[in-house]
Amino acid sequence: MNNITNPAALREHYGTVHPLAVRKVLDRLDTHCRAFIALSPFAVLATADGEGGADASPRGDAPGFVHVLDDHTLLLPDRPGNNRVDSYGNIVAHPGVGLLFFVPGINETLRVNGNATVITGSDTLAAVQAQNKIPTAGLRIAVTEVFFHCAKALMRSHLWDPAAQVERRSFPSLGTIIADQTRAMPAPQADELVEDGYRNNLY
Repeated sequence: MNNITNPAALREHYGTVHPLAVRKVLDRLDTHCRAFIALSPFAVLATADGEGGADASPRGDAPGFVHVLDDHTLLLPDRPGNNRVDSYGNIVAHPGVGLLFFVPGINETLRVNGNATVITGSDTLAAVQAQNKIPTAGLRIAVTEVFFHCAKALMRSHLWDPAAQVERRSFPSLGTIIADQTRAMPAPQADELVEDGYRNNLY
């Protein structure tokens, strides 16, 4: 096994970048980017803390839950969770973020990078309310670069192919996993706790 430890060696290993891969990177949200975000019900938010520790967190809601405020700004609401606030803690320490948007049925994805600020205040967040509930916090993201990512990863994974879906009963429930990993409560009790959160704390 050989380790690549510097940028020059990495570039030598992979060769030159195709010119289109460079030219496709924008510094703003154009019509195509806006339309894709409006269709997207799911995104992955990547953050890093002040010491370089990385984290990726799923974010999802109805299509268009991430609002485009203008060509350079996004508004991402925070829905109820477990209050770990890993992403928000990272952003307070280091504002750089990456977003990867998915649209079911489309194999291409949209990558957005920028700098985020944690915001509060109902006047600002009213635009991203859901189920008549205004989020208590959100992210205002200043976009620095955006580009579409080719379909190869989703094609290889068959992500949207119904035939590739795993039978849910073939994998343990989250309550069972939590019970096994924490030894804090029996699996049925953990399952009920999880299901109660799903029923009553989505918004």
